[in-house]
Amino acid sequence: MALNWFKKKTQQKTVPPPNTKTVEVPWIDDTADKTIPGQEAPIDGVIDPLAATEREGNPHVSEEDALMATPSTDDALAEEKGKGLFARLKSGLSKTRKILTTDIDDLFLGKKLVDDDMLEDLEELLITTDMGVRTTMEIMERIAGKRSRIAGAKELKKVLKEEILAYFDPLCGPATGAGTKPHVIMVVGVNGVGKTTTIGKLAARESRRGKKVLIAAADTFRAAAIEQITIWAKRAGADIVRHKDNADPAAVAYDGIDAAISRGMDMVFVDTAGRLHTKVNLMEEVKKIQRTLAKRLPDAPHEVLLVLDATTGQNALSQAQFFNEALGVTGIALTKLDGTAKGGIVVSICGSLNIPLKYIGVGESVEDLQAFDPKKFVEALF
Repeated sequence: MALNWFKKKTQQKTVPPPNTKTVEVPWIDDTADKTIPGQEAPIDGVIDPLAATEREGNPHVSEEDALMATPSTDDALAEEKGKGLFARLKSGLSKTRKILTTDIDDLFLGKKLVDDDMLEDLEELLITTDMGVRTTMEIMERIAGKRSRIAGAKELKKVLKEEILAYFDPLCGPATGAGTKPHVIMVVGVNGVGKTTTIGKLAARESRRGKKVLIAAADTFRAAAIEQITIWAKRAGADIVRHKDNADPAAVAYDGIDAAISRGMDMVFVDTAGRLHTKVNLMEEVKKIQRTLAKRLPDAPHEVLLVLDATTGQNALSQAQFFNEALGVTGIALTKLDGTAKGGIVVSICGSLNIPLKYIGVGESVEDLQAFDPKKFVEALF
C-alpha cells in the first residue's frame, strides 16, 4: 500500500507553466555554516514576523530597538493569547487535525465497514501527516487486525488514538538529574531550528516558577547570536555569562558553570552553535563543550536537549540519530508545529527513537512552548 501511495504522488507532480523559472530551494543539509534567522518572540506577546526578520537579519540593530519591537495588535492574535494551553495546542495542530478528522469522516461516506480501499486511503492520510512509512505501516497492520469491530468513523478514531498513545507511554519518566543544583541543560541542534528562542522561553518559564536561572552564551560564532540570547535573558530575568564573538565556546560553558555555582543558581542553560549533524569536525566542537562541563561539574550536563524543527519532516529523525550517537540526547524539543500538517512527526519521532519528547512549540509566545503531554496531544489531533 505504501508503494501505491508513492506511485500516486509521482503521477501527481505538477509541471511548471511555460516561461516559468524553477527555483531550487536548498535542503537543510545545504545550510552548513550559514545563519538561518529564526523568529524570536517577545515573552509577553506575539511578534511581528516582518519586524523580527528585519531585526535578526541586521546584527547592528541595538538591543534597545529589539526590546522595543511593537507586538502585533491583531484582534485574532490577542484572542489567541488569552486561550488556555489545550486550546493553543488544538489551534496549533489544526491542519493535522483536519486530515485526521474531516478526511477520516469522508472515508466512511456510503460505507459502514472498513474495507481494503479504505485501509489504503487511511494509510495515505497518515503518511501525509508525516508519521513516516515505518510507523504508518505498523499502525495499519494493527488496525487491519481490528477491522471487524470498527464500525464508523468514530470507532476508527478511537482505535487510532489508542495506537498512537502506545508509542508515548514507554518514554514517560522523570528528568535526568532533577535534584541536582545547578541543574545543567545543554541545548543543541542544527541552524535555524529555534534553539535561542527555545532557551529564552524555557528560562522564562523557570524564572516564573521562582528558579534562579543562568544562561551560558556559548554560541559565539553566529552573527548577533550573543545579542539575541542576551535580550532573552533580560526578558526572562535570568543571569547571563558571555564572552566576545568567536571566543572558545567550551570556555564560555566552563565559566557559566563556575558563575552558577558561586551565585547559587538553580538552573543553567548552555546555548551552543548550530552544528550540522553530518559535519564530523563541527560535532567534535559540541562534544568538547560537553566534556568541559563535566570537568567543572561532575555528571554535567544533566540533560542534553535537542531542538528539532517539525517542518523538516523526516529529516528531523536523521538529525536526532546523529546527535544522539555523538552526545547521548536525553530529551527533544520539537518546534514550529503550528501552521503545518506535519503533526504526525511527533508520533514518528517517539516511534523511531528511544528519546523522550519533552516540549512542543505550537506558536510564538512563551505559553506556546508546552511540556509534552501525550494524552492532550492525541486529543488535540482529533
